[in-house]
Amino acid sequence: MKPASRTSRTRRLSLYAASLLLVLTSASAAADDAGRGPFGVTAFAAATARSVRVGALFAADRRDRLRGGHFCTASVVHSPHRNLVVTAAHCLDGRPDELLFVPGYRDGEAPYGVWKVGRRFLAEGWKERRDEDSDVAFMVVERRGGEGVEDVVGGERFATDTAVGATAVTVTAYLNSREEPVSCTNKPRPSSRTQQRIECPGFSGGSSGSPWVDGDGAVVGVLGGHDGGGTTADMSYSAVFGAEAARLYQEAERDSASN
Repeated sequence: MKPASRTSRTRRLSLYAASLLLVLTSASAAADDAGRGPFGVTAFAAATARSVRVGALFAADRRDRLRGGHFCTASVVHSPHRNLVVTAAHCLDGRPDELLFVPGYRDGEAPYGVWKVGRRFLAEGWKERRDEDSDVAFMVVERRGGEGVEDVVGGERFATDTAVGATAVTVTAYLNSREEPVSCTNKPRPSSRTQQRIECPGFSGGSSGSPWVDGDGAVVGVLGGHDGGGTTADMSYSAVFGAEAARLYQEAERDSASN
């Protein structure tokens, strides 16, 4: 049975989370983006050199009407060919073959372009049995004008076998109910040997696939995993990246050379 997820099913925000999203300033969001806190607070994410590496996913038929059409979050990760994006595997279930990635998306606009998704790479554990410990996927995005998406917005290092909670992480997401990203910084905790969790209020539908970027500027998780990312909007999960995720990255990186 397909697990619940935070792709298109929007959960009701708690009053606490909703009020935070409405009143916190972009200065607070900028502090979150830099990983300096305040911890456990969700705010609108300021447009910074790092936050624009995160973007929203759309079906291809939304190219000319982006507003209100995004369904998951993804982010650019560094690769030699500068064209890789990471998200949660469950974000790609049942989706059309043609998808679009829009980094730095805000209010119906694509300030860094609209990028067509090419090949997709899902871990074997996910493809074979929808294993929540394998809830990660990579996508190769096609070049535009000879440039890769990383040439335009940069990319974070993809890291595996890191200690959970060694540093705080910043999670940046595109909620289905909003047209600009939100972010939250906090320390993740182990949920099990293969899963990690983080307390951040208001991460509802659309937050699936959001990158967890640690203090060293590395993606150490993506929102998903246990119960498709969690059963409440205030506690989110990610698989702990290990050998399977490392192999998947290498497979996607090798393929991206032909793009």
